[in-house]
Amino acid sequence: MPAFNTNLSRLFTIAQKPERLIIGLMSGTSLDGLDIALCRFTGHGFNTRFTLLEFITLPYEETFRQEIKQVFARQQASLEKVCLLNAQIGRLHASLVLQALNQWGYQPQQIDAIASHGQTIYHAPQRLHSQADYPNATLQIGDADHLAVQTGIITISDFRQKHIAAGGEGAPLALYGDVLLGSHPAENRILLNIGGIANLTYLPADARNIICTDLGPGNTLIDAACQTYFNQPYDDGGRIAFSGQVHQSLLNKLLSHPFFQQPAPKTTGPELFSQAYVEQAQQKVNATNISPQDLVSALSAFTAEAIVRFIRNHIPAPIHRLLLSGGGAKNEFIQHYLQQHLPGIALDNTDSIGIDADAKEAILFALLANEALVGEPITIGSNPAVLMGKFSFPA
Repeated sequence: MPAFNTNLSRLFTIAQKPERLIIGLMSGTSLDGLDIALCRFTGHGFNTRFTLLEFITLPYEETFRQEIKQVFARQQASLEKVCLLNAQIGRLHASLVLQALNQWGYQPQQIDAIASHGQTIYHAPQRLHSQADYPNATLQIGDADHLAVQTGIITISDFRQKHIAAGGEGAPLALYGDVLLGSHPAENRILLNIGGIANLTYLPADARNIICTDLGPGNTLIDAACQTYFNQPYDDGGRIAFSGQVHQSLLNKLLSHPFFQQPAPKTTGPELFSQAYVEQAQQKVNATNISPQDLVSALSAFTAEAIVRFIRNHIPAPIHRLLLSGGGAKNEFIQHYLQQHLPGIALDNTDSIGIDADAKEAILFALLANEALVGEPITIGSNPAVLMGKFSFPA
C-alpha cells in the first residue's frame, strides 16, 4: 500500500474528531492589535456548535503600526516593504499566538488549527478600481507558512480569495458565520459590526432574502481624526463626539458619494473612505476650519447615518433586534444616534446571543476554518457556495 502523506493524514484525523480546537485571528483596519480567539467546535454547517474558551487582543507596538501604514490602503507602495512585511507579520502573529497559549495554559499540540485572516493592505472591488479588464481583488499579507512553521499548528488562511474567484467581492465574509450562529426562527435580526468599516447581515426569521453588505466607514475616519488632533487611538465611549456639534453641510457632503446609491451587496474600505476624502469634502463646503471636536462629531454621525439610511431604505421587514459588535459597539455617540433615528428597534450587542462582541470577527474566521476542515459548501442566496481557506502545514 502506498505511503500516505503525514500532513494529509493529520488533516484526516482532525476531520474525524468529534470536536476541534481552533484559534481564530483577526487584524483589522484599525491596526490596533491582533484579536486571538480560542474556540471549540462541534458539527458543521447549520449544526455548528461552538464555545469561546479564551479571547485576548494583543496590541501592536507603535513602530510596527507605522511600518504597516507605509503600505496600507496606498495605490503606490514599496514592493520590497510589502514583501518583507508579508513574512514579518506571519512571524509576529505566530509569536503572539504562542504568547496567548502560554497565558492560557495550552500547548500548541492541543490546537487543531489556526484560522488567520492576515492583514488587509488593499481592497479593490471593481466598483472601486473601475478597470474593466481586471476583476475584483483584495490582498491580505502575513504569510501562513510562517505561522504554521513557527507554531507547529496547521494554519488556514487567505479566506477572501476563493470568495472572489467564485464571483464575490471577498467581503464581507461575516455572512457565513452570522447565518450559522446568529439566525433565529422567530426574530428578524440585524447583526451590525462596526469595525474599521461598518457591515451588517440582515437575518429574517424565514431565512429568505438575507442581506450581507458593507455600509461605509465604521471607526476608520473617527480613529484617524482622534489620532491626528487628540493623540488618542480612538474616541473612547464617543466622548469627543459628544463634546462637538455635527456640521450638517459636511455630513451631507460626506454622504453624497455614489457608493451609497450602489446596490447591495457591496464592499468598501479605507482606500475610498480616507482622510483625503474627508479633506476634500471639508474644502467643498468651507468647513476646513471647524474645531477638531466638531470634526469628530461629524465623522461619527457619518458612520451612524450611513447605517440608518441603509436600514430604512433596504431592510424590508420590521426588525426585532439590532445586535452590535466591533469597536463601534462601545461608542455611545453612535449608539445614541442609532437609537434616536431607528425608534422601535431593540438595540443590544451580540453577547446577548452568545457571540462575544469583541471576539466576533476572530470567531467567524475560526468558524470558516472549521467549515474548511469538515464542512460542505453552503448556498446562501446568491452568495458563492464555497469553502474558503488555504492550508499551510508545519513541515
